[in-house]
Amino acid sequence: MGKDYQFYINGQWRDGAGGERFPAINPYNQEAWASIPHAADCDVAEAIQAARSAFERTWRHTSGLERAKLLHRLADLLEADADRLCVLESTDNGKVIRETRTQMSFAARQYRFFAGFADKLWGNVIPLDQPHILDYANRVPVGVAVLITPWNSPMHLLSNKLAPALAAGCCVVIKPSEHASATTLEFCKFIEQAGFPPGVVNVVTGDARVGKALANARGIDKLSFTGSPDVARSIAADAGRNLVPVTLELGGKSPNIIFDDADIDQAVIGALAGIFAATGQTCIAGSRLLVHRPVYKTIVERLVVRAGSIVMGNPVDPKTEMGTAANEPQFRKILGMIEAARKDGAKLVAGGGPATDSALAKGFFIQPTIFIDVENSMTIAQEEIFGPVLSIIPFETEEQAITIANDTRYGLASGVWTTSLNRALRVSKEIQAGTVWVNTYRAIAAQVPFGGMKESGFGRERGAPALDEFMTFKNVMIDYSGTIRDPFAIRT
Repeated sequence: MGKDYQFYINGQWRDGAGGERFPAINPYNQEAWASIPHAADCDVAEAIQAARSAFERTWRHTSGLERAKLLHRLADLLEADADRLCVLESTDNGKVIRETRTQMSFAARQYRFFAGFADKLWGNVIPLDQPHILDYANRVPVGVAVLITPWNSPMHLLSNKLAPALAAGCCVVIKPSEHASATTLEFCKFIEQAGFPPGVVNVVTGDARVGKALANARGIDKLSFTGSPDVARSIAADAGRNLVPVTLELGGKSPNIIFDDADIDQAVIGALAGIFAATGQTCIAGSRLLVHRPVYKTIVERLVVRAGSIVMGNPVDPKTEMGTAANEPQFRKILGMIEAARKDGAKLVAGGGPATDSALAKGFFIQPTIFIDVENSMTIAQEEIFGPVLSIIPFETEEQAITIANDTRYGLASGVWTTSLNRALRVSKEIQAGTVWVNTYRAIAAQVPFGGMKESGFGRERGAPALDEFMTFKNVMIDYSGTIRDPFAIRT
């Protein structure tokens, strides 16, 4: 079975109270390579209490300078062990190592970026109408935050939440996906080595039962969730009963729009990256490719050829371009969506099923799949597949492209390919999405706020606005006039 992992609670490694465990399955060969503990309700309660005690006794009194030092140490430790960690993550979720290695570096960048804010969380002195009242508003941490992360990019997406939470002065309880828990637990070794006080960071693992227990728990002040809209509805409803605010980073059905004046070479690469990078298992996947009719045939032909040459193989081999579906349920879901698209009348021109190479037979490999002449009303164009399945939709005019792009309940990301600055500005303004890329796709930066509109969620991660998700204002008003006021009238 390999390594037996443990929880990390209050600075200690321990097994679950109930003794329940589950295997970590390598999606490349379906072998169990590690064992993960499943948290019982008492484990969840203990983790929350540890975070609460650490917040009240230690962390909220820790200076921003000290928090920054710890975050920088954390980044150093992550970078120093990134080569080992990216192999573990690719083994756990089937994402190619050429991406997981980059994501380790990006995670370290985020811890450094937010370390820079930790001692600069200034408030404001607010001038009032009354001349003898001093008023100031301090930014303070909300308290204990629950961070629930998905299986597709565990370390990257954890850094979206954990870096600003720690910089803000919050203590956290992390719950990674049961389909990819190992690297989050390994990461706790860096928390320990960096010198964070016990209880500041806690991790419990398990399935949806653990997530539900966390969302229902009293004693938490914030919940940040990345995952599907269906799960988010349940999580948000549970948290809402205790009036716990939530940040939700959810799915997408992102339009990637190629106009006839685009640089075709760049646009084809951008379309390819938008859907087949990360095996399409990313919330920002450009799964709807909208193509201007004059270049439609050219784009389709070039994408079909390029999709057919994508190298699939062992995710830890640097030569591999596309890995596996991350787990069997996702593998089955993707195949089911492909079959549904066929029945709906979409025209299949590439892929369409499991990989046929016998060397890949043990893994959850799905061929890069392309459907053309897709109507935007089809299920394949409306439902998030989270796999390597591209729907190509033709359009005639700029106005039609915008209409099709916005005809979705999602609003996370989008792409625009054009050499016209005027068109780029017009279309970017009209698209209903939290991110618009122009002449690029799947580009990220620690400084840039990220999040969605509509059913893609609310709140922002990354960039300075991410701190606002873990902070609130405390206003202080001091009357130094020395006058006696009327006790029966509000003072203005």
